[in-house]
Amino acid sequence: MERRQLEYFIAVVEHGGFTAAATALHVAQPSLSHAIRALEREFGGKLFHRLPHGVALTAAGEALVQPARQVLRDLSTARSLVREVLGLSGGRLDIVSQTTLSVDPLAGMLGRFHRAHPKVSVRVVDPEQGPAVAHMVAAGQCELGLVDASVPTADLRGIDLPEQEMHVVLPPDHPHPPGDTITSRELALLDLIVTPPGTETRAALDDVCTALGVPPRIVVETAHRAMIVPLVLSGVGASLLPASMARDAALRGARMLSNRPRLLRHGRLVWRSGPLSPAAQAFVDLAAALPGD
Repeated sequence: MERRQLEYFIAVVEHGGFTAAATALHVAQPSLSHAIRALEREFGGKLFHRLPHGVALTAAGEALVQPARQVLRDLSTARSLVREVLGLSGGRLDIVSQTTLSVDPLAGMLGRFHRAHPKVSVRVVDPEQGPAVAHMVAAGQCELGLVDASVPTADLRGIDLPEQEMHVVLPPDHPHPPGDTITSRELALLDLIVTPPGTETRAALDDVCTALGVPPRIVVETAHRAMIVPLVLSGVGASLLPASMARDAALRGARMLSNRPRLLRHGRLVWRSGPLSPAAQAFVDLAAALPGD
């Protein structure tokens, strides 16, 4: 079995067919098909059902996906470790992160990381749901994950990141009394723009409303986070946002308020047991050195 065969196999899985995989890898389709057939001969069975439009994994193929990803991840880590010993620079860092955590604190952390390691390329993947982050790290699809601390990550190693406050943002002409604070009961009575269930800010809002025994007054639910601040500014409703997004909204004219009691959240940086690539270890070290509140 060769690394190339596993790379081709995973590409077919991720792109749903031989043609799309060959295009993504910049190889001729006959070469890719030949490599997959050789892999199937080696395992003694079909890995894919060939369909009129694409492919579907067989049971054997399903069984191979996670081990194949893990082998490729381990080979990448080994290569990076050897490069470090030989004094080579560069490398790649793959991080999967919940969207709000990608905005804050991940963006700032990557700024520090880039200044210290400018030749390392970074790829950030952002599924909406926290459990997907833990699954992708455990499966070897990404080396590091940034997830809300409330998400179970029992099989992964990790460190908690400093707490950060979430803020309420209101339309510029909202009748809420002057000042920079709002109570939880007042928050629960607002017309709200929210993200889907299972997302971090939605969970925080649902917790507030559940504690008060009132349902949230949702006027817009959207997974498109880029819409939220424009909707607030146009007067559709209020929203609960991480501090950095709330500050950006305030710069554009929204009212930014602190909830009382304060709504705090913190993320957790996670990784699988075993050696990390030099880039990932450097990022973990940076995260561990972050100052608390």
